[in-house]
Amino acid sequence: MIIKRLLHNSITRSINSGKILILYGARQTGKTTLSKDVLAEHTDKKTLEISADEKRFRDVLSSQDSVVLKSLIGNAEIVFIDEAQRVPDIGLNLKIIHDQVPGVKILVTGSSSFDLANKIKEPLTGRTLTYVLYPLSLQELRGHYSMIDLESMLENILIYGLYPDIFLQVGNEDKLPRLKELAQSYVYKDVLEVSGIKNSSKVEDLLRLLAYQIGSEVSMPELGERLGMSKDTVEKYISILENAFIVFRLSGFSRNLRNEITKMNKIYFYDTGLRNVLIGDMKPLKLRNDAGKIWENFLIAERKKYIEYNRLESKGYFWRTYTNVEIDYIEETEGQVFAYEFKFSPRKKTKAPSTWIQAYPDSKFTSIDRDNFWDFTGVHR
Repeated sequence: MIIKRLLHNSITRSINSGKILILYGARQTGKTTLSKDVLAEHTDKKTLEISADEKRFRDVLSSQDSVVLKSLIGNAEIVFIDEAQRVPDIGLNLKIIHDQVPGVKILVTGSSSFDLANKIKEPLTGRTLTYVLYPLSLQELRGHYSMIDLESMLENILIYGLYPDIFLQVGNEDKLPRLKELAQSYVYKDVLEVSGIKNSSKVEDLLRLLAYQIGSEVSMPELGERLGMSKDTVEKYISILENAFIVFRLSGFSRNLRNEITKMNKIYFYDTGLRNVLIGDMKPLKLRNDAGKIWENFLIAERKKYIEYNRLESKGYFWRTYTNVEIDYIEETEGQVFAYEFKFSPRKKTKAPSTWIQAYPDSKFTSIDRDNFWDFTGVHR
């Protein structure tokens, strides 16, 4: 089964924009499949498909020689470069192609924004449109499955995640080895290779600590002390993991109160399956003591996909005071503030804390649980 991605139509429309289209995303999120699905709608145009994994293409694409680059392109009307982060000085060479071959349409993919962006940003200022592809979203699955099917899949999704190849495996006995391989090949090899980090054991240990701490504020000095490294090094490693689309952070929300926490962050995983395999725990939710944390991580990740895919002007935060009054998730949209508390059990409804109501009387508060979370993730019944 091929699941149509929400970015498909946007990228298809943008092919003729005159911009270089850049599709970022973690390995195995389906960037190549999506790109080829888009290109399949342009069979009337001659397309050149290039894998930057091949050295012969890397040599030409890094040449900075317009004659050599034009010879490669020939009479192609669309140029697709997969895994472009592997090409030295890719940004400068794309600029040469864009400027020297008028009318050619360019689509490139990259598995790590920190690497590809550094090579592209400056030379291609004003010449690009950027997209990020995440693991599958519930909103995308809704286009292929009934609500009954989705509800029956929910626990498995929370445990094994939504990387396309893993999700589409029928049995968990097939999902688990693929998930382990993803963690080993991407997290521990590709990230280390691209970032230049030498100490793989420290990255593994850091990821496990972060996996155990989802839903809690993260202290860089404390992590550094436990890992035997400086807080600046911890910060650097986390930034690399963010730019590799493995984790993301929420900062504290504050407008009014002096005792609101703003200097610490919470860190979540884009995929709960990857998080679970990193700590080696794939047990059913009823046997776990972290079900609430997994639920919180899942909802915030799904909300992030929904906001970004739909190009909404919204930003997410968490909220806590130094007196330990807290709300799981805050969203600010066009000046309006929305507060959300996540409860894994539908029976545990909650109300906004009085401290919050006093500070933000015009905000809206909603308790999200397994009965009402669909709209929050962009799924319409």
